[in-house]
Amino acid sequence: MPLPSKDAFAAGLRGFGPPGIIALLVILLTGNIIVGRMIVLPVGAVLVLVWARWSHTLWPQLGLARPGSWMATVLVGLVFGVAFKLIMKAVIMPLLGADPINQAYHFLAGNRAMLPTAVWAMFAAGFGEELVFRGYLFERLGRLIGSGPRAKTAIVLLTTLWFGAAHYLNQGFAGVTQGVIFGLVFGTIAMVTGRIWLLMIAHTAFDLTALSIIYWDLETNVAHSIFP
Repeated sequence: MPLPSKDAFAAGLRGFGPPGIIALLVILLTGNIIVGRMIVLPVGAVLVLVWARWSHTLWPQLGLARPGSWMATVLVGLVFGVAFKLIMKAVIMPLLGADPINQAYHFLAGNRAMLPTAVWAMFAAGFGEELVFRGYLFERLGRLIGSGPRAKTAIVLLTTLWFGAAHYLNQGFAGVTQGVIFGLVFGTIAMVTGRIWLLMIAHTAFDLTALSIIYWDLETNVAHSIFP
């Protein structure tokens, strides 16, 4: 007996025939749309939620299971995100010879007029990028190549490479390098825990810390705080 039309459409979106592939490409190629200089629209993440509804995919399958404690998740996410950014800026990137100044966003230094837009962009990136890269892509690739140890390693590596490459156009090679390190760490956590709420919060905290360092023109000071 054939499936009802709605169920057949949902099954098509969950599969890897034309509907599933088209949905995958649209979501990946859309991602975060930037309007003007800093207005970020997380269109890709919104499309993931639409896809989940139409494909009858449950939120926990995208890493959005309810945390045991929201307060603990928020606190751990905030501390981890801030600490990770400071370690990246003061230790890892200097060791890799990166420019202490993020040239792509240095225009935000002391730029009060752009600050509200920039803050929104950090929240949009934290929500949008985690849902697409560590939520949707993990679900899609897991369904496609499996859930064994090798498959999980491959998923983390593939999503990390894509995440790093996505930062090339606006941040150059330094952005790719930071994106790859970030993707490996966050991808590993997502794979081990199967959840991304904490990562969304940590990602947002990471980006807000980066924005704060840039806005108050502290990049060189932080980058040289351990390795003068």
